[in-house]
Amino acid sequence: MESADVVVVGAGIIGAACAEALSRAGRRVLVVDRGAPAGATTASGEGNVLLSDKAPGPELALALAARRRWPALLESLRGELGDLADVEWEAKGGLVVATSPDSVGSLRIISDAQREAGVEVHSLGPEGARKLEPHLTGTVTAAAHYPEDAQLHPVLAATALLAAVRARGGAVVGGVEADGLVVRGGRVAGVRIGGAAVPCGAVVNACGPWAGHFSVAAGAPIEVMPRRGMILVTAPLPPLVRRKVYAADYVAAVSSGDVDLQVSTVVESTAAGTVLIGSSRQRVGFDDSLEVEVLRRLARNAIRLFPVLEGVPVMRAYGGFRPYTPDHLPVIGEDPRMRGLWHASGHEGAGIGLAPATGRLLADLMDGRRPEVDPVPFRVDRPALMAEVRT
Repeated sequence: MESADVVVVGAGIIGAACAEALSRAGRRVLVVDRGAPAGATTASGEGNVLLSDKAPGPELALALAARRRWPALLESLRGELGDLADVEWEAKGGLVVATSPDSVGSLRIISDAQREAGVEVHSLGPEGARKLEPHLTGTVTAAAHYPEDAQLHPVLAATALLAAVRARGGAVVGGVEADGLVVRGGRVAGVRIGGAAVPCGAVVNACGPWAGHFSVAAGAPIEVMPRRGMILVTAPLPPLVRRKVYAADYVAAVSSGDVDLQVSTVVESTAAGTVLIGSSRQRVGFDDSLEVEVLRRLARNAIRLFPVLEGVPVMRAYGGFRPYTPDHLPVIGEDPRMRGLWHASGHEGAGIGLAPATGRLLADLMDGRRPEVDPVPFRVDRPALMAEVRT
């Protein structure tokens, strides 16, 4: 392989977004992946671009920047790539519903806080919720509508970003594994790929759930771990679910650090007419088994929220790993222990939505530009991520 300005290790949505942003800034980029590009975590995602599931704080700030950036980025890619930039973007909105007095209170608290942070959110009663989603259960007592929530096809999105990298003179290579760095004078001078050294000025660790493993091989370990999730997919149906709809306890499940299984109700349709049913979270290492009891719980929860789904055939089920960090924040930035080693991982289930803002933030930091989003909360040397380094 030829030398590059930057080698991005990982060709999922985060690696693709970083590579696109770096190539847009004029850098010659090589993207490598041990598997097929967009074939691992990105391929097992639902394509969510969400504001509704994030409490006010650094991740919501990154999500707001990403939501602003996605439409403009896709428009730019359409001008550059034509039909290759069709990623099935749907700005369909989201609906969070409460079915108990406790969940009504928590929903009101978080939606009020999100509104103050700049999120467009409309509080609804039962009638308003069923006007937006006529097939909802009659037990819904309150809801919050998020018009800015959107969805896209994650594999198509990553493929479009990587196509732009190629069109600008970069390269994308699958089926090769980066197994370490070439270091001279305390900074990155290259990356080892299949026993050969590829010269470069910087390496981006965008390995998703495997980012922790690569960081060890690179000599600068960080705490990024896999968290398994499972999804059911129905056969294609007439339009039944118009938005992403989930129960109010979903936000708590996302932010939970428990090792034990977390299950909350999420139901949404796709452009193909199928309905996606989730969600589960469980820290079990890289065990990719599909557990029947978890799938049954997902199905039962979905029927409680949308009784019309009872009896609908399930076409398939799949699982995947999300990159989890102990403080639930991504890691984006240069490693202070190794100049030229950059990390972009730990987005857990929000990587699709956060990708363009992550790529832009990393490119801004690498080029010394003032970033749109405060980078400090995502720094590599924060205590929760890397306890042996203090600022």
